[in-house]
Amino acid sequence: MKLSVVVSKELSSEQKVRKPKVLIVFYSLYGHLLPMAEAVAKGVENSGGEVVLRQVEEVIPRKRWTDSIKTAKVKMKHIKDADPYRDLKEVDGIIVGGPGRFGTIATQMKTFWDQTSQAWAEGVLNGKPAGVFGSTATQHGGNEMSLISMIITLMHHGCVIVGLPFNEKSNSEGIRTIDEISGGTPYGASTISGPLGERLPSQNELALASLLGETVTNAARKLMINLQ
Repeated sequence: MKLSVVVSKELSSEQKVRKPKVLIVFYSLYGHLLPMAEAVAKGVENSGGEVVLRQVEEVIPRKRWTDSIKTAKVKMKHIKDADPYRDLKEVDGIIVGGPGRFGTIATQMKTFWDQTSQAWAEGVLNGKPAGVFGSTATQHGGNEMSLISMIITLMHHGCVIVGLPFNEKSNSEGIRTIDEISGGTPYGASTISGPLGERLPSQNELALASLLGETVTNAARKLMINLQ
């Protein structure tokens, strides 16, 4: 009995040394989800996690890129494209971000996940915690449905879904806020870009994105310990 207690303590000590490795993979056409992804990454780091930041490859032909798209792509060029197999291996958690397209997952993000059959067959994400974040043009333009569509894909990979908690420190902030137009749902963090893409994430939305990073990282750490 004493021996089992000692072993448990040693394992916990080893787990504290290794940081949870969390993959953040996102897609953004006009750049609205870049600051959200950076806020998520900050949350992961604040919780003692190791961040792997990747973006989904663009499938829209360059000849159809507008000036706004070109500007956004330049800002994100330092971020590597995600590999649908290699980047999913040996991570302790995953956070996926993408914009809504008519109430569902964007084609670019769907194309990425359609290439993950090998990872799915090997179960590389099975039992790993996962969270989502996204954006839509308006409050009621499929904000929650777009997040759910990404969650469905992650569930097929066997992920343990982690949402955003309602128990914020202040009732006037976070998910509960009624003082401003804001994204953020129990299903994940989100932002509202505006019909013309004129709005960038608010401080409240960025705070929720950071909270998502913290929540998934903490869940990953607990699962790492329990699986030993």
